[in-house]
Amino acid sequence: QVNLVESGGGLVQAGGSLRLSCAASGRIDRINHMGWYRQAPGKQRESVASITSGGSTVYAESVKGRFTISTDNAKNTVYLQMNSLKPEDTAVYYCAAWRLSTYWGQGTQVTVSS
Repeated sequence: QVNLVESGGGLVQAGGSLRLSCAASGRIDRINHMGWYRQAPGKQRESVASITSGGSTVYAESVKGRFTISTDNAKNTVYLQMNSLKPEDTAVYYCAAWRLSTYWGQGTQVTVSS
């Protein structure tokens, strides 16, 4: 089992920044990707950004140039630095980790006010 614990969500004004963190513990050998998803009210969960164990990254078009995903392998932690936040970024953000199976965090609320 892989356990994921997120932190860093909150309320911010449009144009502001937040950094999300997700610490992984347990069977780390069962994952080689980590990433962030988000789900806004009434919408499907969508991928925001992901990173491989080798450092390759993928971003959703809507966040390119504004969000940065990174990892601290020594701490088994993935970060999502979110800049220039927009009201449409408001959602519950979920950390995910996977290789053959996908593991999910509990989610953290991000609210961007206009």
